[in-house]
Amino acid sequence: MSKPTLPQGTRDFNAGIVQKRNYIFNTIRSVFELYGFQPLETPAMENLETLMGKYGEEGDKLIFKILNNGLDNPAKKEQAIADFDKILDGKNNKGITERALRYDLTIPFARYVAMNYGQLTMPFKRYQIQPVWRADRPQKGRYREFYQCDADVVGSASLLNEIELTNLYAAVFEKLQLPVEIRINSRKILAALANVCGGEDQLITITTAIDKLDKIGLEKVKEELEAKGLNNQQISKIETYLLIAGSNEEKMIQLKTLLGENEMGKVGISEIEHVLNNSSLLSPNSSLIIDLTLARGLNYYTGIIFEVKAIGAQMGSIGGGGRYDDLTSLFGVPNVPGVGISFGVDRIYDVLEELQLFPEEVQKNTKLLFFNLGELESKKAYTLMQELRSCGIASELFHENTKLDKQFKYAEKKNIPFVIIIGAKELAEGTCNIKNIQSGEQKTILQTDLFKELF
Repeated sequence: MSKPTLPQGTRDFNAGIVQKRNYIFNTIRSVFELYGFQPLETPAMENLETLMGKYGEEGDKLIFKILNNGLDNPAKKEQAIADFDKILDGKNNKGITERALRYDLTIPFARYVAMNYGQLTMPFKRYQIQPVWRADRPQKGRYREFYQCDADVVGSASLLNEIELTNLYAAVFEKLQLPVEIRINSRKILAALANVCGGEDQLITITTAIDKLDKIGLEKVKEELEAKGLNNQQISKIETYLLIAGSNEEKMIQLKTLLGENEMGKVGISEIEHVLNNSSLLSPNSSLIIDLTLARGLNYYTGIIFEVKAIGAQMGSIGGGGRYDDLTSLFGVPNVPGVGISFGVDRIYDVLEELQLFPEEVQKNTKLLFFNLGELESKKAYTLMQELRSCGIASELFHENTKLDKQFKYAEKKNIPFVIIIGAKELAEGTCNIKNIQSGEQKTILQTDLFKELF
């Protein structure tokens, strides 16, 4: 039998990793709830038609499709072969697949809102912490199965939501003690750029290329734009836009000059200035920066967009999101404005590990190990252990009466700081020996004083 392996882009998590991940989850969840968001969960898989066409051409290619049941039925084999031929031609076929693993949490949320619109209190604020799947090429910080933590507000067009989400980001990373840059731009500004470069129909072409700037560089972006049919004058204007630099105020001045009197651009600039001027509660560990190269490749964004990057770490974005003012219309419920952000937990984990920012107390191990020295002795030990457990002290009794050396080694390997030894003598006297594994210090105390000794 061959050695077992994992699917590429997935991982196992041991106890130490799970504890650190739960620290991140719990920190994010606590801030979500502090800001008035309520939990929601949706299925791991959605109908294929729910997901396809919502993420752009590049995103659609990364959706994990699920084969229908019954394809091994001999009676259906001939039809299945014909259906597979259509799949190979790049066409979706319900005879082969009708469902897919969710690509993100936003589209399933929009589907949920559309299905339950009449029952929801608006504005509806939900958070969601669940895994998603993408058929991407695995690399550092990029996995095929990973968790997202989303907070979204629908039913409100107020920019107060963008301000709240900006400060929510800052609050989470302050709790994690992770310095970050919260970067913002606006799809309205990008739409204005498209308008001055030949028309709104160029928006997807331009944003798709700009979104690759960090990965391929400016020259490759220009080559891609040229390949898509933009002329030198249009590409030059886009290059001027991408080279805008300086403080937030200086960027705004240059942007106003470049976009001139474009009405869409004016709105986008005004919205960004409003968020900048009112997000005054940011933590000392966070800074809010206008990043005009930020595009967010997903097609459904319509207004302000966000991206978060950790300071001092070799990692891409660890969070992102933005406004999507008509996403539910994809499911037959138009005119429901929305905005949301997401935390990339797997990347946040890698950054906290790289910068050694996990608190020591995150690793929650057993505090006490009672040695097993016989039937009567272990019975007494078990009674004491249950009393300590009822007080919240994590304790174990070794599973069998065996050599002390073996029991000591078990405690050492599990990083259990204290062992309790109750032999025949201690049982008769109502005492126990407590030993600190790290220091080697050992003392004899009354069994009734055990809790007092520990705290």
